Amino acid sequence: MKTVKKFVIPVLVVYITWWLGAILIDRPVLPVPHKAIVQFFKILPKQLWQHMLVSLYRVVSAMGLALLLGLPLGLLIGRNREMDKMISPVIYLLHPIPKIAFLPVIMLLFGLGDLAKIFTIAMIVFFLVFITARDAGKNIDKQIYYSLVSMGASELQIYQHVVIPAVMPAVFTILRLSIGTAIAVLFFSETFATNYGVGFFIIDAWTRIVYEEMFAGIIGLSLIGLILYAIVDLLEKRICKWKNI
Repeated sequence: MKTVKKFVIPVLVVYITWWLGAILIDRPVLPVPHKAIVQFFKILPKQLWQHMLVSLYRVVSAMGLALLLGLPLGLLIGRNREMDKMISPVIYLLHPIPKIAFLPVIMLLFGLGDLAKIFTIAMIVFFLVFITARDAGKNIDKQIYYSLVSMGASELQIYQHVVIPAVMPAVFTILRLSIGTAIAVLFFSETFATNYGVGFFIIDAWTRIVYEEMFAGIIGLSLIGLILYAIVDLLEKRICKWKNI
């Protein structure tokens, strides 16, 4: 019930803002919200659910891959000063480059299927996770390390009881911040060379000048973002249990 209540006011604000915008503009390109919502529920069981499922699979797979690679590598570099000096300049050089620019090259290497789209999103989120994990690992109080080492703790135990618990809240924060970027890249990657995905659905509706369907697709894309936020929140509650005490 609490979860439902906290979404009521934001949904009302979005609905009223959308409705006012549609009234002021008064053009078919921006339909009133209730027509788009009706259209969403009309086409959801027919075809939209398939596009949403494909898009959700792509973005979840990409973020999972980025976390799987970026977290351990970031922790390793953060705890090793010499490796940090060698690798960090390379990261600083590559990170500012807009990764979406590599999408044509990635598609030539990995084909036009899901792999190219997943790799593109994962590459963008990887840098965010890596830098966050590295910086969080470097900021852990050294005295904690020394105390555990003096008590005979192994390297694995130090990671298990100190390093990972210390950096995970920051990692989950950056995952939340990267959801918007991941969905934006997902949309762009689905606008060509595919027949499935919410991005394809939106562009297809736009080219057919069916604006209510287009906004139904946008609603579907926003729901994917909501699902991703819910997944991140659930994982944080499961993994960072000490925050719920």
